Amino acid sequence: MLLNFTLEYFAESSARLRKWGVMLLALSGGLWLWFAVLLFTPHTVDQGEGGSADCESPFFTDRREANALAADGSRCAAERDWPELLAVLGASIPTSVAGTALFTTGAVSLRLNRHISAVADAIEPRDAAS
Repeated sequence: MLLNFTLEYFAESSARLRKWGVMLLALSGGLWLWFAVLLFTPHTVDQGEGGSADCESPFFTDRREANALAADGSRCAAERDWPELLAVLGASIPTSVAGTALFTTGAVSLRLNRHISAVADAIEPRDAAS
């Protein structure tokens, strides 16, 4: 009786760990998508005097730097600078590591729980027959 309660609690906590791991991995995937959008899509920036400037994507540019229009007074340089892009990418590292650790811990715990349950079921009939 106590073993069944413990196994049920163990299974619930394992499922909870897996769920948190999946959510953190999804968050990490969302950060990667955001990084890709910021890196590969062109954008427009308001110039403040009613005008707007079209800015190239940081990846698909013919210039040495993606934000070379900054010398002309454009605000493209401040809008999508490399440190911002790398910060988004860097934020995905802890979430993916934590998500992987939680999901793996939950999956291994669930398999261990099933193994313990199978061993307990295999031992029970011998005790009843003796």
